[in-house]
Formats: sequence, C-alpha cells, structure tokens
Amino acid sequence: MFFKNLTKGSSGFKSSPWIVLGGSLILLFVVIVLTFINTNREKAYMSKILLEKGAALIRSFEAGTRTGMMGMMWGGTQVQRLLEETAKQPDIKYLSMISRDGEILAHNKREKIGENILSSIETEILMADQTERWRITEDSAGTRIFEVFRQFVPLKGIGMGRNRSQYRGHRMGFMGRNRKSPNIQFSPENIDQIIFVGLDVTPFEEARLKDIRHSIMMAAILILLGFGGFVSLYWAERYRSTRRSLQDTSAFASEVVTQLPVGLIATDRNGKITFLNHAAEKISGMNMIQVKGKSPDEIMPAYWNDLKILLDSGQTILDREKESIFPNKNTVPVSVSASRIINEEGYFVGYIIIIRDLTEIRSLQNEIRRKEKLASLGNLAAGVAHEIRNPLSSIKGMASFLAGKFDKNSENKEAADVMIKEVDRLNRVINELLEFARPAELNNQKTDMNALLNHSVRLIRQDAKAKNINIELLIDDEIITSRIDPDRMTQCLLNLYINAIQSMENGGTLSIKSLINTNGSVVIKVDDTGEGISSENINKIFDPYFTSKPDGTGLGLAIVHKIIEALNSSIDVKSTVGQGTVFTITIPSGL
Repeated sequence: MFFKNLTKGSSGFKSSPWIVLGGSLILLFVVIVLTFINTNREKAYMSKILLEKGAALIRSFEAGTRTGMMGMMWGGTQVQRLLEETAKQPDIKYLSMISRDGEILAHNKREKIGENILSSIETEILMADQTERWRITEDSAGTRIFEVFRQFVPLKGIGMGRNRSQYRGHRMGFMGRNRKSPNIQFSPENIDQIIFVGLDVTPFEEARLKDIRHSIMMAAILILLGFGGFVSLYWAERYRSTRRSLQDTSAFASEVVTQLPVGLIATDRNGKITFLNHAAEKISGMNMIQVKGKSPDEIMPAYWNDLKILLDSGQTILDREKESIFPNKNTVPVSVSASRIINEEGYFVGYIIIIRDLTEIRSLQNEIRRKEKLASLGNLAAGVAHEIRNPLSSIKGMASFLAGKFDKNSENKEAADVMIKEVDRLNRVINELLEFARPAELNNQKTDMNALLNHSVRLIRQDAKAKNINIELLIDDEIITSRIDPDRMTQCLLNLYINAIQSMENGGTLSIKSLINTNGSVVIKVDDTGEGISSENINKIFDPYFTSKPDGTGLGLAIVHKIIEALNSSIDVKSTVGQGTVFTITIPSGL
C-alpha cells in the first residue's frame, strides 16, 4: 500500500527514485551515528566492568594479606604465593606490586621481581592514591591489557595497639632480602607500594568487534537495500512512464484511426479482419462484431481477391474506384487503397484497406456539371431569346393588322388569331427562358412561413377541387419565420403544387407540412399520391427543358431549383412509381 501511494502521481505527489536514495542515505547516516554511540557506550561499559573487576581483585588481595597477617604467620613468601594463586584466575594477565621508585616488589612471574620499570610508567601512576584507576597498555607480545592500579594498603583498619610487638616480630621476619623473593614492607605508614592488576580485554574487544561488524553488516545491507530500492524504483518509474507514454500513444492512434473520415479495415497475417473503424462500418453497413475474424471477401465485393493478388505480388493499390455492393446496402461508389503491412524485422503482419465513399463526391461532381451546363445554356438562351423576341413582336403586329382586315367569322380572321396566340405562347416561353437565364433577384424579408403556406394553398385550392384532390395543410402551431423572398418562395411552391395536381389525374391527396428541425432550420414538405417519377428520370427533373408532359416547357422545376439555390437552401426529391412524390425544401436557420 505504501509503495502504491508512493508511486502514484494523481494525488499531486510524483514519486522519484532520488527520494528513496536520499532516505536510504539518511538512514545509513543514522545507523552510523547510532553505531558510533553504541560502540562508545560499550567501550565505557567495558571499562567500568573491568575497572570494577580489577578493584574487586585488589580488595580481595588486600583482604587476603590482612587475614594472613592477623594469623601472625605471614611473610613475603606467603604474599608471593597469594599473588601467584590470585593471578591464575581467568582473564588475569598479571598481578604485581611496585615501589614508587619503579622497582617490582612482587609479580606473579617471579623472574620479573627486582626489575625497575620507572622509564615505562607514567608520573600519574607513581602518584596513585587509594582510588582505583586504569589504563590500556600492551605487553611484550603486543597484547592489549586493561591495567587497574592504586596504592596498596594491606594494614588499613587493623588495630596496632596490643599487637604492635607481634607486628614487629613479623616485620623482622620479612627483612631477609632475596632478589627473586618479594621485598614487601608491611606497615600502616607505608604508602610506597602500588598494586597492579592486568586484565585480558580480548573477550570484550572481540564482542565489541563483533558488534561493530554487525553494525557494518547492517549498514551494508541498508546500502544494498537502498541501492536496490533506488534501482527498482528507477526502473519502475521508467516502466510506468514508458507504459503511460505507450498507452497515450496507443489511445491517440486508436482515436485518430477510429475517427478517420475514411473507412479503414485491418487484417492479421492470415487475412482475417481484426479492426474496422466507424467510417468503414458506415460505408459497409456492418459493425465490428459482425466482421471480426472474417475474410474481407466475405463482406466486400468479389474484386478483393483481384486486389489481394496484386498486393501479394508486391504492388500497392492507390485510389481504385469501384462500384461496391455491401451487405444490406445499395450500390456504393468507393475509392479503394490497400497495402501490405511489414514490421521492422521484415515480416508480413497483415493487410490494411482504406475505402472512401464517393457518393457525395459524385453528387458534387454531377452538381458542378449541371451548373456548368446550365450556365452555358443560360448564356445561349439569353442570346437566342433576344434575337427571337424582336421578330416575334413584328409578326404579332402584322398578324393583328391582318386580323383587322378580315371579316369576323372568316377563315382568314381565324388564321390571323391563331398566329397571334402562337406568338403569345412563344413570347411566354421566351420570358421563362429569360427568367431562367438571368440571375434571380431576391427581396428577402422576415416572413411568416405558416401564413405564406396558407396563402399559396388558397391559390390552387380551386384547381385541386376540380380534379377531386384533397389538400392537407399540416403546420406547426408555433410561429415559424424565416428570412426569404415571399414572392419567389410562393412561385416555387405553386410550381410544386401544379406538378403534383397534374400527376394525380384520378384524384388523390396533396399534403403540405411545415416544421422546425433540431438545428433550427425550417423544413417544408410537399407530398402527393400521384403516379410518381421513375428512377431513371428522378435525377433529370431539375434539368431545363426536361419534361414528361406533352405540353410542358421543362423550365418549371429548373426555375424552382435555381430560386432555392439563390436562397442558400436545398431541395430534395424522393419518389416511388405508383405511390407518389415528396419534395423537401430545407431553409437554414441563419436566413
């Protein structure tokens, strides 16, 4: 849990291996300081124990000499023997007494008696009193020795009144001098003798060295643990950072690929589909669950096999236009690009196929061609209309003149009238042609669309009633307004109404509906139950001079389309033969 909290960065604390290294170094410093303090404490404790031990030995030795003297059978030989026996105890290196002039008076090693060590002892030792003191020294073999010393007082506390004569006798018995025998003067006034106890410090130093080694080992373990933690966290941080970077890159790439406006299909090395983005699902009409694990030729047209042969031969497919028939879809024009995926080691890992829906592009291309054709036709129509209108005016004038010369019921009079009517009809056609050719002049204003629809319906209600056609006007109760040219929009609606009425020779229903889309645009639908438009003609109805009526000019719907475009709006048509036709006008909310 601690490691999880230490390494997480979402709470505002970002972990770093340097924190662990710093903590390890601080812990190591604390261990070293504690080891140093513990070592000094153990050293002081060892010194205290050895000092107390040495003091106890000195006191016991003095007590032994007192006991012997009280028995009145005591002499230098007995002191030497007591000294030697006492020195045989464990951890005692030596036991000796010296005079203040440096002469060894007694020693557990008899050969040292009589030696003068004045040059090797310190003045502080020669000035020793009855307080136990200690020092660290070395013997001839280089062994460290803890030496306890103080003034030797064997007669302290002994009553000397009645026994003074006895003491003198004993003292006289001790005066015999032998270089290898102790020369100890026992008297209450004698302060010239200093006793030394040399204790072996090896067990204590071994224990101390063991503790030091243990502390060093613990410090080394801490260093290794700290270094291991540092390395582990460093690599954990690197791994976490790399993994996060990989996840971010993968998420970014996945989002980019998923949201691509072109369809993308990826396969594995066995040619089975492993990925299908949203655009590909929309184009093919199938989702990822349906196609995963399948071969592309099961959902794509048969030409995939031909493309696969080209890809396996080392070629790359670029923008090949095909008419594709996907499951549950109509024929869709697509552009196909494909290539083999080769990894860094040169191994084949799968195919990638990119498909683009060309439906909208084809529609735009057709629209551009239509507009280019209309522009050329308009220029031609304007010139032709101008050249024809003047002769027609002359013909009409001459026909009117001749009609006035003939009798009212004569054949010549009727012929002249026919000429006048035909000239008027031609003039009307020329006016429509000029209206189609010249740019639409609009007088846009804020218009109540419901009121406009009511007005337009009133204009054709009698014509509809004459053909037994029922008119249904379905308008929203909410006031729908749009900024348009009401006269031009009425002209468009009347053209649509008249076409609908003409398509219902045996009666039917004409429905006009208005509504507001969620994006705020105004939608007007004109729906009839007439004979409908065939699929081969539906793309031609807005072309000029295309008509399926014997007496039609073919300019009505072309003019409607032109006005709707001038209003930056759109008009769509859907029709089923024998069931009827629906024209949908969409006026953007910005108008």
